Amino acid sequence: LMNKSSLYKILVGVIFFLVIVSGYFINFENYISFESIKQGHQNLKILINNNFYLYYFIFFLLYIMVVSLALPIAVPTSLLAGALFGFIPGIILASFASSIGSTLCFLLSRFIFRDYVQNKFQSYLAKINKGINDEGWLYLFFLRLNPIFPFFAVNLVFGITKMNVLTFYIVSQIGMLIGSAIFVNAGVQISNISSVSEILSAKLIISLLFIGLFPLVLKKIFFRKAKIA
Repeated sequence: LMNKSSLYKILVGVIFFLVIVSGYFINFENYISFESIKQGHQNLKILINNNFYLYYFIFFLLYIMVVSLALPIAVPTSLLAGALFGFIPGIILASFASSIGSTLCFLLSRFIFRDYVQNKFQSYLAKINKGINDEGWLYLFFLRLNPIFPFFAVNLVFGITKMNVLTFYIVSQIGMLIGSAIFVNAGVQISNISSVSEILSAKLIISLLFIGLFPLVLKKIFFRKAKIA
């Protein structure tokens, strides 16, 4: 007979699997795409203004669920947060919901889907473990500012590293703040934007990479000086 812990893991695994599979077959991006947000956000905004705090809380929970289950709609969800709630409320919502959701995804990877993630992302694991050994939390900070690395993959892979959960949460909270602000602000300005490519320009991506690299470079400079001394 299976114990309660095994049954719980199986139940969570089945739910997780069904949500992920439905996400790829239903294609949630058709329902929460850039175009659909741009066309329908005004009507939603009128509805939300009638009971702002209730809808804000519901959206916060939905955002956490989207990120924790690695659904491929985190960017449009941030856009929607800005379009519906404004910049300051939107950035608070997106920043905390994305960090909490990422940490839940991290924990699911560590305690329930460890074997699956280890097999699926084996090629990345050695590099990330080396990065953590060499740079510590600064390596995660760099990845959080680097739009090239898939958002959900960072959450899953770090779950099977030795990084502790509190460090992961704090670094994610700080590291994702700039990216959240960019997309939430784009949501606020959505009427004046015609495509997602206008948000993430090459210049902006390079700027984010430099911000992420800056503390790593500083660490190496100070470490070298300390070694010489």
